[in-house]
Amino acid sequence: MMQNACVVEQPPTLAYDSAQRSPELSVIVPTFNEAPNVELVVRALVASLRGIDWEVIFVDDDSSDGTTNLVRLIARRDGRVRCIRRIGRRGLAGASIEGMLSSSAAVIAIMDGDMQHDVSLLPEMLRRIRAGDDLVIASRFYRSGSAADGLSRARLGGSRIATQLARTLLHIDVSDPMSGYFAIRRPAFEALAPRLSTQGFKILMDILASTKQPLQTSEIPLRFRPRQHGLSKLDNLVAAEYLSLLLAKLTGDLLSLRFVLFALIGGSGVVVHLAVLKMALASGLAFSLAQMTAAYVAMTGNFFLNNILTYRDRRLKGWRLISGLASFWVVCSLGVIANVGAGQLVHEQASRWWMAGLAGAGLGAVFNYFATSMLTWRAR
Repeated sequence: MMQNACVVEQPPTLAYDSAQRSPELSVIVPTFNEAPNVELVVRALVASLRGIDWEVIFVDDDSSDGTTNLVRLIARRDGRVRCIRRIGRRGLAGASIEGMLSSSAAVIAIMDGDMQHDVSLLPEMLRRIRAGDDLVIASRFYRSGSAADGLSRARLGGSRIATQLARTLLHIDVSDPMSGYFAIRRPAFEALAPRLSTQGFKILMDILASTKQPLQTSEIPLRFRPRQHGLSKLDNLVAAEYLSLLLAKLTGDLLSLRFVLFALIGGSGVVVHLAVLKMALASGLAFSLAQMTAAYVAMTGNFFLNNILTYRDRRLKGWRLISGLASFWVVCSLGVIANVGAGQLVHEQASRWWMAGLAGAGLGAVFNYFATSMLTWRAR
């Protein structure tokens, strides 16, 4: 008996409108409280990109100053303007990646929303990618480029040190791996995207350090301008995030940026623990009580530092801060048990106190990191 052949129904042929095709260039602008600058950015793009098929995607981290609403008002008049509002997520790198992944353009550019980047460089950046480059960097330290107008002396010095560390330790051969202004061919970015960190501010350095095959790269001079309106979003925490990203890339991403930050804060907690223990003993407390006091003071300090830095994109506020602290205390108390157990096992096997201490501390740190990621700062 013959079986009826299985007929696969073909989808209907779609009629595509070539007039509505994806633009050649997408400009991604991460924002946080940049409302006064939004219209300035759009006007500069309109003036500089004549004859180019382009769009601009503002990726806003749920600004409180109405940035998102202003972008949408402009978008109603100009279809080249788009907006992504991120809720419960924070950070320039993550916003940049999310915006880049939302685009289908052949070329993607990243620039700040504070008018410190010269928009008139975009046509040359696009021309170079059309000519064969994979990546074009607007560099503050290349030839006639300058950062003196847009950075304080302290930040300029810090940027030069960070640049030299990246070039030396990660073997990155460009003059400004810390630049926040660059254009990249979309397929090159898509290949790298799974290996990029969504934390921190230095996405270009991450791209350069993550590529397995060198990208065809060129640089053009950038004169970094003073900020037009608002306040800089960079703070002292950026240095810690940068060093953590550097360590993560040095280990080939074996250690994530978030884990490195968590471990560094845990190390600082050891110093706090010992200082509080010494003061408590000097005040006459019994050792067991002094040890417990020191442990919980150090845990509390670690919790607030992790909330500000390691998990700044999942930062706890209000009542969630109190419940988060309680869960952190519980998890870290269990981590102490893991620490002691691992240390005792290694000590019995190797009889070396320092090796046992390191093994215990390492296991305790790993346990605390994964447990607090799932319980205290779980992704919403």
